Amino acid sequence: MKILNRKLIDTKEIIPQIHQDSRGTFFETFHKQKYNNIGIEDEIVQENYSVSTYGVLRGLHFQKQFPQGKLVKVNKGKIFDVAVDLRPNSKTFCQWDGIYLDDIAHHQFWVPKGFAHGFISLSDITEVAYMCTDIYNSDDQECLIWSDKKLDIKWPIKNPILSERDLLGKPLDMIIDDLK
Repeated sequence: MKILNRKLIDTKEIIPQIHQDSRGTFFETFHKQKYNNIGIEDEIVQENYSVSTYGVLRGLHFQKQFPQGKLVKVNKGKIFDVAVDLRPNSKTFCQWDGIYLDDIAHHQFWVPKGFAHGFISLSDITEVAYMCTDIYNSDDQECLIWSDKKLDIKWPIKNPILSERDLLGKPLDMIIDDLK
């Protein structure tokens, strides 16, 4: 596999080595020792799977007391995946990065603990799997508003489909105050 460090400190794009022949395709989606060797040392304890239609935006989600690192991949379709650094002592604090992920290249995006994370579906049907380093805790869930003007994320769709929870996301300034 090939590893690319992304714009935000500690985030990574993981490009698998894909083996193709007349039977089809094979590649590793996770190998604990190899991932440990590139700095992803947290234990994976939960895997989530979502199915979305075109234009659905999920996020920007995070947990404050029980932060989750996430290893994101697309099994079907295409997404624009976004991470926002919410670690107060980070040099990339309050910055965002976005990456396109799809079921053709099979790249993965590593989003460490301390980041808000979200994505928008760019296919009729998109299936996303992400492995997490901590268990989902509904009492600790937070949502940063996807359209925060201070962040100015360049989403590829202007009017996404949102859940009620995501519609009620907090602005970055309020999140920052809560992190202190």
